[in-house]
Amino acid sequence: MTDFFERQAKLHNVRLNKIQQKAILQTQGPLLLLACPGSGKTTTLIMRIGYLIEEKGVSAKRIKAITFSRAAAQDMKLRYDQFFPSLAQVEFSTIHSLAFSITSRYLRNQGITFTLIEGKPISNVPSKSQILKDLYKQAMNEDCSDDQLQELTHFISFIKNNMVPQIQWDQESLPNKEAVNITLQYEEIKTRNPSHIWLDFDDLLVLAFEALCKDKNMQVSFSHLYDYVLTDESQDTSRLQHAIIEQLVFSHQNLCVVADDDQTIYSWRAADPTYLLKFKDAYPNAKILKMEQNYRSSPNIVTVANQLIKRNTKRYKKEMFTENNSCQDIQLKQLHDDQAQMRYVIYGLLDLKDTGSAAILFRNNASAILYISELERRGIPFYMKDVDQRFFSHWIVEDILNFMRLSFNLERKDIFIKIARKFNLYLSNDQIRKFERNEEQGNVFQLLSRSVQLKDYQMQSLLTYAKTYEQIKNARPKTVIRLIKEQLGYEQVLQSRAEKFGFRIEVLLDMIRILEQIAEPYTTMEAFAKRIKELDAVTQEAKKTKDPNAVTLSTFHSAKGLEFDQVYMIDCHNGTIPSEEDMRDIDKLEEARRLFYVGMTRARHHLELLTYATKDGKEKVESRFIKEVRNILLKQSQKELIINKPEPENPHTIRDVSGLIVGLTIIHTKFGEGHIIRIESDRVILQFGESQKKLSIQMMIDKGYLAKKMTLDLVSPIVK
Repeated sequence: MTDFFERQAKLHNVRLNKIQQKAILQTQGPLLLLACPGSGKTTTLIMRIGYLIEEKGVSAKRIKAITFSRAAAQDMKLRYDQFFPSLAQVEFSTIHSLAFSITSRYLRNQGITFTLIEGKPISNVPSKSQILKDLYKQAMNEDCSDDQLQELTHFISFIKNNMVPQIQWDQESLPNKEAVNITLQYEEIKTRNPSHIWLDFDDLLVLAFEALCKDKNMQVSFSHLYDYVLTDESQDTSRLQHAIIEQLVFSHQNLCVVADDDQTIYSWRAADPTYLLKFKDAYPNAKILKMEQNYRSSPNIVTVANQLIKRNTKRYKKEMFTENNSCQDIQLKQLHDDQAQMRYVIYGLLDLKDTGSAAILFRNNASAILYISELERRGIPFYMKDVDQRFFSHWIVEDILNFMRLSFNLERKDIFIKIARKFNLYLSNDQIRKFERNEEQGNVFQLLSRSVQLKDYQMQSLLTYAKTYEQIKNARPKTVIRLIKEQLGYEQVLQSRAEKFGFRIEVLLDMIRILEQIAEPYTTMEAFAKRIKELDAVTQEAKKTKDPNAVTLSTFHSAKGLEFDQVYMIDCHNGTIPSEEDMRDIDKLEEARRLFYVGMTRARHHLELLTYATKDGKEKVESRFIKEVRNILLKQSQKELIINKPEPENPHTIRDVSGLIVGLTIIHTKFGEGHIIRIESDRVILQFGESQKKLSIQMMIDKGYLAKKMTLDLVSPIVK
């Protein structure tokens, strides 16, 4: 079908390589298309749809394209409309949208109605978050923080998407000791009324799969609804989602799965590369194609990233390569501390003409805080890509601000009650309630000592804290934070809470340290509080709008699918990437390496991997992945020294486009003698014996791969 490919090349300047063409032509039966980063998978997928309609005569209504997110579905639809504006619309949707359709019909057939408790809020119906928060408080006798809610939500989503039987729930990694009981109560609440149930997004998947398995008519109906199904970003698909797709294509098996097992980075959402590795178990007749040519990144980035990911064992063997021109080498830098690292990145950005083509990537959201503050201060626009940035509304930040607020008026009983448990006083619930019921007014420390019976150690601590507040009154905010942490016992309270609720203490203490760094230039607590409020507003705005010149701040996870000219990967040390937990488990370590690989392959031209030597006086160890990259670069340089011994260049090497002439006999450094048979825009077609090669003109010239073959009479001296 060269006519189709030639037509696309003329109409849209889309020149597909042989593997891409093969993937498009392979329309019947199951196909696993393994797409390396930057290999043009979306273009290939769209062209495959266009080919089915234009060349195979398939009705657009009989094609279903399933993507991982709404944004991806919208992007594919826009690309389809651009390439094939005259063709009928194809259905692009998320797996959850498909599951909604199946579940709706399934429940309707049973006379059951339902309400979604996730997404848009509905009056008189509690949201999923509110139900879980209420259950958490009942179980733990403690308000549920945003972090704790997220961990609980991830646990529930994981067990459902990984199809874990209820009897095995307690064998999974639990966010807290009551997680299983909370989940059981949550499920019971949703189904109290059998005729009208409440569902969350994961329930849609569970019920859709149940419908396709248990109701034969449903399976037949939906499996005959489409003749061709395509799934994008399938490495992010859970076991349950894969199972739904299997049922959907049951009758025809015309399934094209586009994925990259090397970019599976969502195990906490039940995504697992094992399914892709065992693809032929589900589809014995499947064909597997590998799109290995990277069109995005420079050769040095592609080569090193390819060697790095080969250290993983659970993967398909692939050889990612590129024909792009060489750019700068990958930079590995260790700065003195995190402040020095931040200044290095900021100065680098200030030197850029186009900051909109740059990105700062990190594993943990907290890493972004210092950069948010400094970018805003320097007037450099920034955009936060899907960053779940709740730092400025975190309970620790609110605690610190409440400790400060109390210093302005020690009679503010309402503020004291909010932080009463945050002093290292070991106050019981009964003591706090008794204090709260006391209607006297006055200094809270004095009132507490008079109205509540305190133990000797509590009274002694209370007197110490009252004296500390005398120091707080006129202190600089950075000093105040340290007094709160050390002399008011807040650090000890955090240690205790970390042990009780499963927090990582180093994360909590790091938040305190970040607040100290933000507070550094300010002389008053009012100015510090105002700055926190400003940064919160700036952060929220940076998530909504994107200035063309904005630097992108993103986690490695959220950066997948994006690309930038210049990428800074920050905080690359052990304990972060990989985390301590990663280093204790081989599967998690391989996922962390995949995450690092995803970060590296976002860069087109320039990539910097950054770490620092110390933090709070403690030594930081650079990431093992940086060491792996360094070893790869070292081996490359040694190999180049052996292979690329200095030799005089062939004086007849072609170094200009004008030297490429159809019919010219040439010598290629690798393929030997041949001749030029055709020149196409940026490609030269060469004949070597019985084989042809289509090669990049720019690369041939830059690398000096071609030389004119000089005949004997031309190179011999002329004798008269």
